[in-house]
Amino acid sequence: QAQLVESGGGLVQAGGSLRLSCAASGRTISTDTMGWFRQAPGKEREFVAAIRWNGSNTGYADSVKGRFTISRDNSKKSVYLQMNSLKPEDTAVYYCAADRGNFFGSVHRTSADYDYWGQGTQVTVSS
Repeated sequence: QAQLVESGGGLVQAGGSLRLSCAASGRTISTDTMGWFRQAPGKEREFVAAIRWNGSNTGYADSVKGRFTISRDNSKKSVYLQMNSLKPEDTAVYYCAADRGNFFGSVHRTSADYDYWGQGTQVTVSS
């Protein structure tokens, strides 16, 4: 089974930046589409961003477009989420996920389409 481990979360003031990392091991493969989701207390898990294996196709939630950037380094089996201009509404647990068998078209934006998940890392943005 694939294993994904997130890191880089923490407490930051509004307007600040954080960089989340996701390290993959086990049965993860380089062709997986990788995504970031987040879940705030009392809310459903929502899509944040995703990236194809070759980095040529990305997708972002409207709420983070222009502020967040997803990237990956397949040689390091890692995926990153650079978060700038953070807002209090960005406060959530952020999860890394892998989507297998999705090679063409738009990236999936529904959590049920992803096959493997990390345990999450907490991001808290103070006002």
